[in-house]
Amino acid sequence: MAAADLRDELSCSICLSIYTDPVMLPCGHNFCRGCVGSVMDAQEGLGAYFCPECRAAYQERPALPRNRTLGNIAARFCPTEPEPGETGIPCTYCDSPVPAVKSCLHCEASLCDTHLRGHSQSAEHVLTEPTASFIGRKCSVHHKVLEYHCCEDSACICVYCWVDEKHRGHRVELLSEASEKKKEKLSKVLEKLSPEREETERGAQRLQERRREGAEVAAGETERVTALFRGIREELEALEKRLLSDISRQKEELSLTLTELIQQLEIKKDELSRKIRHIEELCNMADPLTVLQEQWESHGAAFCGAEVADTEGRERGGIKVPAVGDLDVGRISETLLTGLAGILTGVKGRIYGQEATDLVLDINTAHNRVSVSGDRKSASYSPTNQHYPQSPERFIYYAQALSSRSFPSGRHYWEVEVSESGNWGIGAAYPSIERGGWQSGIGFNNKSWGLYRGNINYRYSVRHDSKWTHLPHTPSCRRIRIWLDYEAGRLSFYELSEPIRHLHTFTASFTEPLHAAFRVWGDVGAWMRIIR
Repeated sequence: MAAADLRDELSCSICLSIYTDPVMLPCGHNFCRGCVGSVMDAQEGLGAYFCPECRAAYQERPALPRNRTLGNIAARFCPTEPEPGETGIPCTYCDSPVPAVKSCLHCEASLCDTHLRGHSQSAEHVLTEPTASFIGRKCSVHHKVLEYHCCEDSACICVYCWVDEKHRGHRVELLSEASEKKKEKLSKVLEKLSPEREETERGAQRLQERRREGAEVAAGETERVTALFRGIREELEALEKRLLSDISRQKEELSLTLTELIQQLEIKKDELSRKIRHIEELCNMADPLTVLQEQWESHGAAFCGAEVADTEGRERGGIKVPAVGDLDVGRISETLLTGLAGILTGVKGRIYGQEATDLVLDINTAHNRVSVSGDRKSASYSPTNQHYPQSPERFIYYAQALSSRSFPSGRHYWEVEVSESGNWGIGAAYPSIERGGWQSGIGFNNKSWGLYRGNINYRYSVRHDSKWTHLPHTPSCRRIRIWLDYEAGRLSFYELSEPIRHLHTFTASFTEPLHAAFRVWGDVGAWMRIIR
C-alpha cells in the first residue's frame, strides 16, 4: 500500500490528521478520542447521538472503547512518515529536495549523504539526527553548542559556561550521560504509571459496563412497565365491556317488561274508551225509556269500577302505573368494585411479587421489654418485664423481635406504621443473628440491616455491620415500606409520604433467608405496627 493510501486509512475524518488515541463507535468507525468526544458534547440535548461518518443514531451516548491495534499502527507511522507535500528534513546544500541524514549544530545546516562525506570532522562540528530547528541547541550567551548538563542547576550549558562563575565548581556531565540517567528515572516512573493507567482504564471499562447494565435494567423496566399498563388497559377494557353488556342487558329486560305493560294499558285504554263512548251515547239520548232499559246491570260494575279508579287515581296523583323493577345499580357497582380490586391485586402481584400480607411477629424472639399485641401485628416498648418463657431464639440485650415468616428468595414488601415519639428501628436480619451482647442489635453486625429514627434529632439513619450512615431526611410520615429483592440483593426503605420518598437502599449478596426485624426502646410511647 502506498504511503498516501496508508495515511488516508490512518487519518481521523474529523481533524484529518493521524489518529491520536483512536476509539471506535458501535457502527465500526474510528475517530480520535478528543475529536469524537467534542462532537458528542455538541450533540447533548438533541435527543440522540450520531456517528460523524455514517450518521448512525444512538439513543444514549455510546461507549468509546480504545482501538489498540489502530493506535499502535498510527504511533509507528507518525515518526517516519512526513506530512503531505514534504520529504522530511531536506539537505541545506542541495538544489532539489534531498532528505538529510544528519544536521550539524555548529554550521546550523542539514546534510545529505553526499555533503556529509565532505563535511568537516573537527570536534566543534557536532552532528545530530536531522532537525529543522537549531534554536535552543546553542548557548544564548556564548553562542556555542550545548554539550554539557549542570546537575546542580539542571541546565544545559556549553564549554564556556562550565568555567563561568555561574556554574564554576558544579558537577557537570555530558548531555548523553545526563540523558541516559534521566531516561532511567523516567523508566522507573513509567513502570509506576503504566499499571496505574491500566487500572484506570479497567476502572473506566467497569464503569462503562455498569452504565451498560444500568441501561439494560432501565430498558427491562421500561418494557415491564409498558407491558403492565398494556395489561391494565386490556383488563379495564374487558371490565368496561362486561359492565356495559350488563347494563345493556338490564335495559333490554326493563324495556321488554315496560313494553308488555304499555301494551296491557293500551288494551285497557281502548276498552275504557269504548265504554266511555257508550255511556256518552246514553247520556245524550232524549228518550228516558231507552236509557233506563239499556243493560244497566252489565255496566254497573264498570261504572262502579270507574268511580273506584277515579278515587284511587286522585290518591296516587291521577295516574295508576303498575310497579316494575329498576336497573340493578348496586350489582353494577359491586361488579365494578370487584373487578377493579381484582385488577389492583394483579398489579401488586406483578410489581412486588409475593406479598407479605400475613407477616406477624414471632413472640419467641421478642425481648422481655417488647409488648406484642394479641394479633402479633404490633410491638411497643414496655417499662415492665413481660416475663416471656425462656427461648434460645429470644433477644436478651436489645428490645427487638423478628417476624415468624422468612424470605429465602423472590420479591417482597411490607409496610409498618411507627410511633410519632420514641425510638424505633426496622429492617431485616438473618436467623443466625446473635441474641445477646451489643452486637445483636439490628445493623450492629454483618447479619442485619436497619433503618433507625431516634428522638434526639428526629432524623433517619441506617446501619449495617456497625457502620452508621446519617440521612438528610426529616420524617414527614409515619408509614414506612420495606422492599426486598432477594436475588438482586437489594433492601430498600420508602417513606409513604406524598409523594413517596426513597430513604435508602442496602445492596448485598444475601446468603440466608431474611426475617423482618423490629426494635423499640427508651420510651413507653415507642411502638410500631405491621400494616401489611
